[in-house]
Amino acid sequence: MTLPFNLILVGPMGAGKSTIGRRLAQMLSATFLDSDKEIEQRTGASIPLIFELEGETGFRSREHAIIDELTLKPNLVLATGGGAILDPENRAHMSARGKVIYLLTSVDQQLRRTHRDTNRPLLNTENPEQRLLELFRVRDPLYREIADLTVETDGKTVQLVCSEILRKLGLKAKKDVKPRQKARKPRR
Repeated sequence: MTLPFNLILVGPMGAGKSTIGRRLAQMLSATFLDSDKEIEQRTGASIPLIFELEGETGFRSREHAIIDELTLKPNLVLATGGGAILDPENRAHMSARGKVIYLLTSVDQQLRRTHRDTNRPLLNTENPEQRLLELFRVRDPLYREIADLTVETDGKTVQLVCSEILRKLGLKAKKDVKPRQKARKPRR
């Protein structure tokens, strides 16, 4: 089964784009790609190193090329970086080439999900909460501008968010896909 349209996940860091995207792709027998991971694989460098060597401008240029390329692929669930929507051409490509899903999450939730993550150069600051609030003020209107669907993720399981997305988009999951189960501890 091929998707009738690509699913493109946007939202702030820590919203769950990669985790939810991976699960949606599994449920729909689609390909899952993460634009940040694609950049890292192709350059052989981490996002923080790219920021260090090329600055945010250099990273955004790479991101633009990846978004343009990946959004042309069929049967795709794409998780984008939180700042991908800053580029007007990225927004145009995403809007024209798929259904855009804005995964909305609170700054509190973002802080909980990202506090140990060293792969987020924009949070290398003395006040990550203030930085996240500033990013939200700039980016939230842009996410909303291109979103076909907005789904809040706070307090919801991955399965619940995925089910809500599928229901609201009128898509059906493969029948043989079961929710992931936690590994059991061996008995002694």
